[in-house]
Amino acid sequence: MSLSRLRAEWFPNVPRELMAGAVATFALIPEVIAFSFVAGVDPAVGLFASFVISLVIAFTGGRPAMISAAAGSVALVAAPLVQSHGLPYLLAAGVLAGLAQIAFGLLRMGVLMRFVSSSVRTGFLNALAVLIFSAQLPHLRGAGVATWAMLALGLAIIYGLPRLGLRAFTVVPSPLVCILALSAVAAAFGLPLPTVADLGRLPDALPAFGLPAVPATWETLRIVALPALAIAMVGLLESMMTASVVDEMTGTPSSKNRECSGLGAANIAASLFGGIAGCGMIGQTVSNLKYGGRGRLSTLFAGAFLLILMVALKPWVSRVPVIALVAIMVMVSIATFDWKSLGTLVRHPRTSSLVMLATVAVTLATHNLAAGVAVGVVLSGVFFASKVSRMLDVRAVDDPATGARVWTVTGQVFFASADAFVDAFDVLDAECRAVRIDVSQAHFWDVTAVAALDKVVLRLRQHGCTVDVVGLNRASAVLVDRLGLGGSLADPRKG
Repeated sequence: MSLSRLRAEWFPNVPRELMAGAVATFALIPEVIAFSFVAGVDPAVGLFASFVISLVIAFTGGRPAMISAAAGSVALVAAPLVQSHGLPYLLAAGVLAGLAQIAFGLLRMGVLMRFVSSSVRTGFLNALAVLIFSAQLPHLRGAGVATWAMLALGLAIIYGLPRLGLRAFTVVPSPLVCILALSAVAAAFGLPLPTVADLGRLPDALPAFGLPAVPATWETLRIVALPALAIAMVGLLESMMTASVVDEMTGTPSSKNRECSGLGAANIAASLFGGIAGCGMIGQTVSNLKYGGRGRLSTLFAGAFLLILMVALKPWVSRVPVIALVAIMVMVSIATFDWKSLGTLVRHPRTSSLVMLATVAVTLATHNLAAGVAVGVVLSGVFFASKVSRMLDVRAVDDPATGARVWTVTGQVFFASADAFVDAFDVLDAECRAVRIDVSQAHFWDVTAVAALDKVVLRLRQHGCTVDVVGLNRASAVLVDRLGLGGSLADPRKG
């Protein structure tokens, strides 16, 4: 890497990078703690993970200025595994998920994210928002007046302070002010509210390296394999979406394949140091960019500053009421949901709306974001193939000069349109005549399309026709020459 490239990626403006990283850290702390209790693990697990992921991905990631940490989407996938088998199995799943992400990047499969349509991405975000919100309901069932009043106060602070237009509240995120204010009110009035200390252990030292305490057996692999795959896919999807946001906001490109492998390395490291797997965080990344972060230094400093704050401020953080985190998570769910998508349901094509709704429905039914995305991608592919297949047109005319039957094919011939292509040829009407099939306005994409062309030519010849296929473009001709059965081989120079 050249010196100029190194400076551009790491030190575009050191003071600005440090300030942006610090602001991103303040935006990170409340959400990481909140996501930890969504996953059912101690806050230390999420905080250790965020520290390690930020440090590792600052060096290995493919998108400078992106903030990655313990995130809500991964926490939602991880929660069932923690509940059924405990933290050690989650750490093992994190290692396996990281290996899968590294393989994904090394095989240069980041390009597959292009097949995730905007409808699927919208459905993913909407389902994620609903799942995050529903995860807060157990903390509100049977709650007293004090709990509801504190929730209302927290939301008023989160949404109200930025509207005041004061410069101080553009530097210090309102969620952090919410935590400080609700903690002060709870302490001043002696309110009997659950606190972060009740959720579990906070870090008091640097994370320690260690292999997950699980037996090295096939049974362990069976237990962690599917959760690991879900963690890997959800993490990759959210990181790729976050990277795309940064690309658009900064007007600079990034290496998606390197980001996949870098995230895998970071998740392996996080799991080996006792942390939950994570991924790119859209909200914190936007905060980093908003305050001037453009290089890897802001990512690195966000992680380092996070650990410093958590170890130094542990006595105060432990007194934060859980309802403050609930207020923040409600805000996150509201911000994550694409409210405009409700209005576009009636304006967008029905297939696009159906893909979005199916993604949401499957995700909510299974509590598996990866399953919802998979269904959405499959539906998008099916609808696309169906749409393209209907664009195929085959017209027959008789040449008055020669008396030959001429079939003109227009459109795309592939597995979804091959049957329609074959059915368009009336071989009985053309019996014992000269036939010309003009495919100069068509393209043959796959072995099914070549087989269809062969079938048509062979049928016509069996009915006494002399057949000439003309107009094959070079790519189609190469495919026909390589895969044809002999009936449709034609000189690509014809036509």
